[in-house]
Amino acid sequence: MARNPRILVVTPEITYLPEGMGNLANRMSARAGGLADVSASLVAALFDLGADVHVALPHYRRMFNIDIGRLISDELRVYQGKLPQDRIHLAEDRIFYYRDAVYGNYGAENPRLSLAFQREVINNIIPTVRPDLIHCNDWMTGLIPAHARRLGIPCLFTVHNIHTVEVTLAEAEDRGIDAAEFWEYLYYVRMPGSYEQARSQVPVDLLTSGIFAAHFINTVSPTFLTEVVEGRHDFVPAHVRAELTQKFAAGCAAGILNAPDASFGPRTDRWLQYHYGPEDHVEAKRRHKCEFQRASGLEVDPDAPLFLWPSRLDPVQKGCQLLAHILYDIVHEYWDERLQVAFVSNGPYQDVFWSIVEQHQLYGRVALCEFGEQISRDGYAASDFVLMPSRFEPCGLPQMIGPLYGSLPIAHDTGGLHDTVTPLDVTAGTGNGFRFETYDPGGLRWAIDEAMGFFRAPAAVRQREVARVMTESALRFHHAVTARAYIDLYEQMLHRPLVRGT
Repeated sequence: MARNPRILVVTPEITYLPEGMGNLANRMSARAGGLADVSASLVAALFDLGADVHVALPHYRRMFNIDIGRLISDELRVYQGKLPQDRIHLAEDRIFYYRDAVYGNYGAENPRLSLAFQREVINNIIPTVRPDLIHCNDWMTGLIPAHARRLGIPCLFTVHNIHTVEVTLAEAEDRGIDAAEFWEYLYYVRMPGSYEQARSQVPVDLLTSGIFAAHFINTVSPTFLTEVVEGRHDFVPAHVRAELTQKFAAGCAAGILNAPDASFGPRTDRWLQYHYGPEDHVEAKRRHKCEFQRASGLEVDPDAPLFLWPSRLDPVQKGCQLLAHILYDIVHEYWDERLQVAFVSNGPYQDVFWSIVEQHQLYGRVALCEFGEQISRDGYAASDFVLMPSRFEPCGLPQMIGPLYGSLPIAHDTGGLHDTVTPLDVTAGTGNGFRFETYDPGGLRWAIDEAMGFFRAPAAVRQREVARVMTESALRFHHAVTARAYIDLYEQMLHRPLVRGT
């Protein structure tokens, strides 16, 4: 009888792995962003389904809290990057061992990390696993789809962010990758005349190579894929857009939304002091609001409308300058209604907001807190609204997390925000937030005014609508939905079920 198709998920970061996958599964946590959460949930869903799933990771010994001195023991012995009888395959290179972050802070470090990881996957892990399908994630894995194409192995490449790195074939080969075997499947920054010319003179674009060589690609929201193809974002390089467009036109591209980590949810969130659900959210959120206000320095008032800023303070993407432009005006206009804004975030624009608070003496009405897991979770549970006015958003997670906790999103109509935030209609009992189309301070101000209009609604109406949004969000925004979409895509690429007998 034919075996289940073997899937190899190649990712530079992950938050957890199912315990049954190996004796170190509960130690595997290296996170820089949403890619780690998606990878973890997908591997877990595949494993729980009974699929023959394997995962390739850099061996971050320090982040995994592995005692290097014990690696020679039988329990932790490593052979060619594979833990015996496990489905966890660790890429071995000293460049990973002592790191405390997935990515580096200076230009030359990240290409070296990427090439070391890909060398081990190409030379050791793929020959060991012998997968039927390879799933690669982002630019750190951009050479592997070309190698998979040479081997005739179907390959899915997921574009999480429009970020890339360029390397030469010479650099790849100096790191131990025999790029001559698959050089014609890579994407070069300009047309190479021959392998010899390309080797040292024409750099390879890793993200675009992954898109170009993969058999199928996906972005992390349907609308962001459409926006890139239609040329609606000037920050997307022309060659990235061109290759995504080719895949899209060929029917080999899809958008699959990410989902929040399974630990998010007010019934079970271990960070919360008071647990609650749709039916009893009112009193619990009032109690959380008071606790959060004390911790953040806001005036303690359970009836004050509280707006939470949960994303990094990055003016290039996240739209914090829009809020800076109107912050004083909204606090002043809604002063009698005691409107409050809390930032639980770091980033370059933090100093701008401190200046506004100091200049206008907004202490008690505006709080700026460094990001921390505890205060972030408390902020979701305490707040009434989540601010997400991003200029662009490949997916976004806070606009999905907020509604789980009864905090309605205020979002710009773009990318993953378009796919997850729909206008609230109290009369029809539909929608989950407030979405504005014009990306400027006036657009955000309009959405905040709409949110305040909802906040003034009778308590029974607000309670009913928030409970509905919480219930619907719990059914929609979770990893099982995301994993099912990836599984369907795998089965489409393999032309057979992922698990024997299904």
